[in-house]
Order: sequence, then C-alpha cells, then structure tokens
Amino acid sequence: MVKISGRALSTASGAPPALTGAAFDWPARAQEDARRAHREWQEHGITLLPLGTRFNSVCLTAPLVHAAAGTGDLETVTATLARVLDGPVIHDRPQDKYHALVERYPTAHWGHPEAPMLGPGHYLSVPASDLRGPTGLYWAVPPRLPGDLCPVRAVTSLLRVARDGLRGRHS
Repeated sequence: MVKISGRALSTASGAPPALTGAAFDWPARAQEDARRAHREWQEHGITLLPLGTRFNSVCLTAPLVHAAAGTGDLETVTATLARVLDGPVIHDRPQDKYHALVERYPTAHWGHPEAPMLGPGHYLSVPASDLRGPTGLYWAVPPRLPGDLCPVRAVTSLLRVARDGLRGRHS
C-alpha cells in the first residue's frame, strides 16, 4: 500500500503508483478542470465526469453480467469482465449495475436497449483509484494505462453471451 493524501492506494493491479496515477489522470481530464476531479476523489472518493468527451459508458445490469459470467460470484464475475471486456469497469453495487467505459461511439447507432450506452449529455460517478470493493461504488476492473477503454465489440460480445445465457434459463 502507498499513502497518497491520507488515503491508501492499492496497487493490486500490478501497475506502479505513477502509472496508476496516469491511468486516472486521463479520465479526470474529461472535466474542464482535471484538478477538480482529483480533489473530489481525495475528499469524497468519487467524482462526476461528463461522458462523450473522452469516453462513453455502457450500463450493464447485474443480471446481464451474471448471465454472461454464468454466476453471481463476484470473484468470477470480475475475472470474466477483465478477460472479456479487456478494459475498465465500475461496479455500482447499491444500484446493482456495472458501467463499462468504452471508446466514444455514436449512441444513436448503439442497438442494445437492454444495456444503454450513455454519452454526451450524461455524467458518470467515477470512484477514486483506491476504491476496489466489494461494497459501494468501486472499480471491478480498474484502468491500467491512460486511455484504457473497453472495445465496443467486446461489450457487444458480452451482451450476446448474456442473452444466450438468459434464453437457456428460460427454456
């Protein structure tokens, strides 16, 4: 553990603290003043970032994610998300939702109403780098490098697997 501004920063991702900092500085720059995002992370543990400037978010319900993973076990779900989506994912446990951070994409062309893509005009609560769960709002899969995002096609693949899993349960 490394202490930064009185908060413990987990480097469990294997990335050195400087690299972890750079990975989180990149999304902070979605705000007009990135220092504000850093200050909010230090003081409150979360910040609100505008979507559609650097990245979008796909909102995945827990039942969809659990169907894709074949289980609701958090360790298995997290490993599945890391492997399949290959990018950062926020888990909002109180809301029972996951947010995959994806490259900017025209939301009007996103054809998955069961998992809405949020872009320009929307904001996302983003946890501080040291919030790694398993309660509240935390990083299920933290960003590894600046600009690290889930490929849109990977999210589409996850949704296909989830739909197949849900169909199998209802057959």
